[in-house]
Amino acid sequence: MAQAWRCAGLSWTAGGPVLIWDGGRRSALTWGKTVAFGVAEGGARTCVGARGNICPHSAQVSARSTGPRCEECARLDRAHSVAADTLADDPRPYRVYLAWFGPGMTKVGITGARRGPARLLEQGAVCFSWLGTGPLMAARRTEELLRAALRVPDRIPYAAKRAARAALPATGVERAAEIAALHERALALTGWPESLDPEPFRPVDHVEAYALAQAPAPVGVVGELVAGGAVSGELVAAAGPDLHLATDRGVLVLDTRLLPGWELLPAVGRRVEVPVRALKERASAQDGLF
Repeated sequence: MAQAWRCAGLSWTAGGPVLIWDGGRRSALTWGKTVAFGVAEGGARTCVGARGNICPHSAQVSARSTGPRCEECARLDRAHSVAADTLADDPRPYRVYLAWFGPGMTKVGITGARRGPARLLEQGAVCFSWLGTGPLMAARRTEELLRAALRVPDRIPYAAKRAARAALPATGVERAAEIAALHERALALTGWPESLDPEPFRPVDHVEAYALAQAPAPVGVVGELVAGGAVSGELVAAAGPDLHLATDRGVLVLDTRLLPGWELLPAVGRRVEVPVRALKERASAQDGLF
């Protein structure tokens, strides 16, 4: 019987997307590479545990969930995290950013300065610009300032990000226009923390890094993995956690957050033997009430 592997998720590096496996093995993903795996027969998706600890209940997790942990392990994993505001004494520098995912979809966020743009690539940001650098709590206060004064959200639903990629403006200047205007308004605000150093507007565009311009538009999305199923196709693009695979059903989007918790086996070919749903299009803006 072939050796089973367990995926720990997708990471972005300077060289592109990388799949990480339990035990530390990494698989670099390049355009044109075949991504193929089967799901072990008779198995179920189980909780991956938290912070290096196995799940004490070996709990089953929904195959459709993008979170691979049970409720108990999810709480433990979130504890002592930046997102949960439990690391107020972290002495490392943080950066505030403005990220754009599509027309009308801009958010503010923070990331560790040591990570560079990795956090933006992982979120699927189409373009972004740094706004300032400073201690964690100063970065957090700046994030709150933009939310309160300019009504800039700090979260955008992932399904909306994915749908927006289907109709992006053609040029980098167009894609950066919204964050350019917002960056200017943000720097003009009063109440900035003194310990946060503002940064000039320098847009970074990820369309080329994601290979979105050259790839055929996807026609569907893998809805879930199932025991005994398989996914196989040629990698033509990637954005955030999504891999765009050319398969026997056309180009499909595989959200790699569905992989952790399953036992995966080698596979061949271009077949897809798991549930697939149609890719939802982003609703267009309504011109009037009637």
